[in-house]
Amino acid sequence: MGEAELVTPGEVLGRATELKAGKGAYVAPHNKTIYASLTGFRRIQSPPPDSPDQRPTVEVTGHKAHGAVPEPGSVVIARVTKVMARTASADIMCVGPKSVKEKFTGIIRQQDVRATEIDKVDMHLSFRPGDIVRAVVVSFMM
Repeated sequence: MGEAELVTPGEVLGRATELKAGKGAYVAPHNKTIYASLTGFRRIQSPPPDSPDQRPTVEVTGHKAHGAVPEPGSVVIARVTKVMARTASADIMCVGPKSVKEKFTGIIRQQDVRATEIDKVDMHLSFRPGDIVRAVVVSFMM
């Protein structure tokens, strides 16, 4: 195991060409950079000798007990809290089958509600506060 360094969400952990993203890390598809998705210690794990992919794995662990953390591509369950003309806010309750322990708020954009006739989407007719929605995380910012 490599040297541990304290990192926070959004910090660059490395490049996807040199490392694999493990727990607490994700790869941004637009620039192939690996970022931390939670606060903790950056650790590099060597690959098993028989692994076909010989890149080491970078992960973030050990700061505190934490639940699931949303990352791009994650399927989440959220409760709508506020509806505006072009967006709706929602508190994320679950990431995949796991509940979150920290508070994460998501934004549902008008253009992401459906694939066709985006300009005809009425957010107030689509969502009400208290609605439970299933969504896919498009991007993650802290």
